[in-house]
Amino acid sequence: MVDVMSPAVRSALMSRIRARNTKPEVTVRRQLWARGFRFRLHAKGLAGKPDLVLPKWKAAVFVHGCFWHRHEGCPLFRLPETRADFWDAKLSANRQRDLAVVRSLLGMSWRVAVVWECAIRLDSSAASDCLSEWISSDRKGIEIRTSDGTVICGDLDGGQS
Repeated sequence: MVDVMSPAVRSALMSRIRARNTKPEVTVRRQLWARGFRFRLHAKGLAGKPDLVLPKWKAAVFVHGCFWHRHEGCPLFRLPETRADFWDAKLSANRQRDLAVVRSLLGMSWRVAVVWECAIRLDSSAASDCLSEWISSDRKGIEIRTSDGTVICGDLDGGQS
């Protein structure tokens, strides 16, 4: 399939994609702040520079975009048809890096949460409720995702399934 945009337009569009302060991330931050949680952003001293770090609870939170972190089975993820080999390799590498970061943090006795973009888009309040409960608990890891149109709060297995 041929790209319908010129290389200059595509380049301009791609240059606007951000790694920090994305809409889902800002939504999670606002809702946690409103619930009284205080956190640091993008802690350089931790593996993977988590989006949110709550030192009081020794908790690290990652807000993953479904496309960039290859959320398999999610309606927001679809492997592009153009340059499929490139995208497959890139997104697979992102996923492997995510797994390594989660394992590293768990190995350092940090608690890890992965919040998927689809959960924030579907019901940000339910996703934030789940995250708030997890922060206050003693559970090691949690993955907040969607399934059949509902927000699911499941255990994080280090595989981010």
